[in-house]
Amino acid sequence: MEVTFAGSPDRVEAELVPKHGYAFDPFRIAGFPRRPSVALMRALLLAGRAPAACAAILRRRQPHVVLGGGGFVAGPMVLAAWLRRIPAALTEADAQLGLANRLASPFARRVFLAYELAGRKPPKYRVTGRPVPVAHRGATQADGRASLGLPVEGPVLAFFGALAGARSLNDFAVETYGRSGPVVLHISGERDFERLRPLVERDDYVLVPTTPSFGAALAAPDLAVSRAGGTVWELAAAGTPSILVPYPHATGDHQTLNARRFERGGGAIVVPEPELDRVAALVEELLADPDRLGAMRAAMRSMARPDAADEIAEELVALARS
Repeated sequence: MEVTFAGSPDRVEAELVPKHGYAFDPFRIAGFPRRPSVALMRALLLAGRAPAACAAILRRRQPHVVLGGGGFVAGPMVLAAWLRRIPAALTEADAQLGLANRLASPFARRVFLAYELAGRKPPKYRVTGRPVPVAHRGATQADGRASLGLPVEGPVLAFFGALAGARSLNDFAVETYGRSGPVVLHISGERDFERLRPLVERDDYVLVPTTPSFGAALAAPDLAVSRAGGTVWELAAAGTPSILVPYPHATGDHQTLNARRFERGGGAIVVPEPELDRVAALVEELLADPDRLGAMRAAMRSMARPDAADEIAEELVALARS
């Protein structure tokens, strides 16, 4: 079976896909700004041209099935597949259907959901959870700590932001724990790393911009403080108790919706960003209560969907055969 990718030439997929040995077909597309502007006019122009560019890619590649990963990049390809009678599917990573997926879903045979959504019923809609990379699964706490230079014994607190980093979490972490406190693993993202580094004044505060061993980083701590995008599914797969601080400007406040699902299940506590000053007391309370952390760890694992990628792959093969 051959797998190829298509997407925008100026987004991260243009670098990551060829790096991992897969063919990549670029086409021009941009997200829609929320307000009238020159950028919106440009995005509309690109959107009008994109289905034809996608159709040309499909003619060249002759796929049996198309999967859209959500977001504005997926829409034109799914539309082009529908016009060519190629079965197509979509994935939705958040606890609400995004605008791009709402527009593209009429042209898809299946929509794979990370969360149950009201009114979105089988067989078209199927709840699978969000796929977690194989490389991010299976690490033990001991292995994770050893690989990141963390002590084997004693509590470890971790901070995870978005890919670029989360400035409010980054600043809170170093201001609160940069001089004293529990052992800290802090993955800051590239943007803030150089600014934060001089603020850390102890050896057992491990600050890194990123790590190729993110699976080990997920497994290493007793407790994580994190945003609530796709990382929540990786935290669940690792069984890591979490304090989730949703990004307050996410479209439709979807990170709060994501986080509340794990809070209702008992594996996480949600703290809105304006209440970030509550986190230090919560951290102290939780790290002093191993039984509660154990219950949260079990709850996170019970909500994980480690087989999400396999479920989606099996369904795609069935669509291709149909």
